[in-house]
Amino acid sequence: MVSLERAKQLAIERDMDLVEVAPQAQPPVCRIMDYGKFKFESLKKDKDARKKHQNIKVKEMKLRPKIGEHDFQTKFHNVKSFLEQGDKVKLTIMFRGREMVHQDIGKNLLDRMARELKTISSVERTPLLEGKNMIMILAPVLAPTAAKPASEGT
Repeated sequence: MVSLERAKQLAIERDMDLVEVAPQAQPPVCRIMDYGKFKFESLKKDKDARKKHQNIKVKEMKLRPKIGEHDFQTKFHNVKSFLEQGDKVKLTIMFRGREMVHQDIGKNLLDRMARELKTISSVERTPLLEGKNMIMILAPVLAPTAAKPASEGT
């Protein structure tokens, strides 16, 4: 165990800083380091972590139970492109009036969409009725990423 005065003297001799690491410990723990370099490297690590972080957006596609085949295909291709971009997709079937009696038609539409997109997506939330809307959420299936080589130099 080195006294505080001796630690200060060692830090001055090495042209470094004496940094208190754990002030709550008994006795307090200090480290001799270049604090400016430490701070710079920690900021750099944080910046790299933010750069690698990927925000996942949720896109919504609204359908009606009496949708035509061509309209369904158009919506299907839009949903497919959203999933390929890495976004989640919230599919909503909107029921009006007496369409509420035929909820099975809406569920069949959502099941068909999930079935046709099963190669690039997974069902995150199964079809569920919320008020007059039936909602299902699809998440993209991420392809396994290849290991990236370590960056050269420091």
